[in-house]
Amino acid sequence: MAEKKIAAGGVIHSSRLDLVGVMSAPDQKGLIAAVFQELSREGLNAQFIVQSIDLNNEAHIQFCVDAGDSHQVMTAMQDVADRVGARKIMVVEDVALLSVYGPDFRHRPGIAGLAFESLAEAGVNILATSTSISTVSCVVSETDYETALGAWRDVFALG
Repeated sequence: MAEKKIAAGGVIHSSRLDLVGVMSAPDQKGLIAAVFQELSREGLNAQFIVQSIDLNNEAHIQFCVDAGDSHQVMTAMQDVADRVGARKIMVVEDVALLSVYGPDFRHRPGIAGLAFESLAEAGVNILATSTSISTVSCVVSETDYETALGAWRDVFALG
């Protein structure tokens, strides 16, 4: 791991979340729209969203919601799953979301690798991840939350 800390704007973190997945749905137009339109109709918010398509052309959509909302979300997602042909709705309870951000991340190779390596070295398993030009976000178990936050504080100089 790097001896000098990497400059970062800060870390945004949220705990007491659940990770919900609409899994193994046939990839099709409007799939992700159906999921998040239903959440909107229910007055629910997602704090983290990631979608991927596997080698079988099946879509997997995962997102975090407040832990207190997960029963309502699961009911709503079962209706969506029936409409779009998803094979499974899953929930991982008691997770936390951490995002490290920095304005120059787009110009610095290796930021994501450093973030992931620091969590691995701290013994933290990443349940889901998403990145953008300026942000690396990871979903971890609630029990690993403080350890993950400490690992990032060790490698990033937070502004």
